[in-house]
Amino acid sequence: MRQEQFVARHQREWQQFEHWLETRGNAHHALSERNTGEIGDEDIPARYRRLCQQLALARRRGYSPVVTARLQALMQRGHNLLYRTPPPRWQRAVEFLLADFPRLVRSEAGCMWASMVLFVVPLVTMFVLLQFYPELIHGLMSPQEVAQLERMYDPASDSNKLGRESGTDWAMFGHYIMNNISIGLRTFASGLLAGVGTILVLILNGVGIGAAFGHLQQIGSADPLWRFVAGHAPFELTAIVLAGGAGLRLGFNLIAPGRRTRIDALVAGGIKGARLCLGIAFMLLVAAFIEAFWSSTQSIPASIKYSVSGVLWTLVLLWLWRGGRNQPGDADAS
Repeated sequence: MRQEQFVARHQREWQQFEHWLETRGNAHHALSERNTGEIGDEDIPARYRRLCQQLALARRRGYSPVVTARLQALMQRGHNLLYRTPPPRWQRAVEFLLADFPRLVRSEAGCMWASMVLFVVPLVTMFVLLQFYPELIHGLMSPQEVAQLERMYDPASDSNKLGRESGTDWAMFGHYIMNNISIGLRTFASGLLAGVGTILVLILNGVGIGAAFGHLQQIGSADPLWRFVAGHAPFELTAIVLAGGAGLRLGFNLIAPGRRTRIDALVAGGIKGARLCLGIAFMLLVAAFIEAFWSSTQSIPASIKYSVSGVLWTLVLLWLWRGGRNQPGDADAS
């Protein structure tokens, strides 16, 4: 077979293989991102073996160095990807947290912004209303709950721990982990109720937090509460919003599956939501650690707590905004 006929016959499959290498050439993303190219990942080993046979045939027939060099380059790139040692699990975990998770969050920006509105607006509204109508607190909390809230954050209390009445740091760390994770999972999983469940959870959490802050602020006892939440709020409140965004995506896929079947759309939303929940669980774990060992410490001056809080808010927002940008697979990199 003449060289021109050989190239014409196999040119299309070489181009397909080259396109696959260009879009899937990063080993990490080849493992984590779905392939939407002309050839599936499952076809690549057979395509690679065929390419090796074509290279051997081109050399045996004495085709020009241009053809053999191209086939050699494609074969080498394919070999490097197919037989590369996968990165250690800890490295993949770090890459996920630093790059993949922020990209996932940004890929659902619409749902995340909607979640933030559903959470923040009720919170701020309730806080403001209680400054003018303090009696509203009794429609939201029982007298026992109000008394307990005032007792826990009494500025005149001689307790050396903020935000708790008993328990060691380690015991409270475990309690906060269970409490935070349960809130996050409930917020996400409620999206299965066509998104309505997630909406209700976000609004109720916003109202509850706004009521606690608003009541204590109105009676002049909010300082201990502000100092208590300052440290862990950047992680915990942001995680609640992200869990709400993941739940809204789940509900939206259920209501409007598009061209996919409702089951396929729900599965796709569930897979992305589960990956988001991994990052959210990490954030809630960090929040629980800060809450148990830093937030509750009465002896730390307020100025230090607020300064640390400002730094943490900045780091969290920068992480979600910039993490994973300008890397292969970053859809919103520009």
